[in-house]
Amino acid sequence: MVQLTKLKLKAMRAGVWFRALTRIDRVLVDLTMKVAPRVRSPSLARSILSIAAKLEDLLEGRLARVMREFGFPLASKLSVLARKWGNKDAGAWVNDVGFARYLSVMKLDG
Repeated sequence: MVQLTKLKLKAMRAGVWFRALTRIDRVLVDLTMKVAPRVRSPSLARSILSIAAKLEDLLEGRLARVMREFGFPLASKLSVLARKWGNKDAGAWVNDVGFARYLSVMKLDG
């Protein structure tokens, strides 16, 4: 429940808590934090995870989202292509945050 409390606090500070969640979602999270020290119901767990995923997605910055959706997949494709051409060091491009950030910024620019 500590993670849920931290997520709620971040969402409230960012102004996302009331804007992005319906009243029932907010009440569900608040009651779960107050009443249940741990979630045992599978349906409640699915609901809480869905709400948490929505909040985390909204709290993620624009560059981080573009890096996840575009930068890292493109870096992976370029890595495979460069390895086929004989570049032995290209395997490290897949996990290179700087390279993924560069590709993402180029995507945002264009």
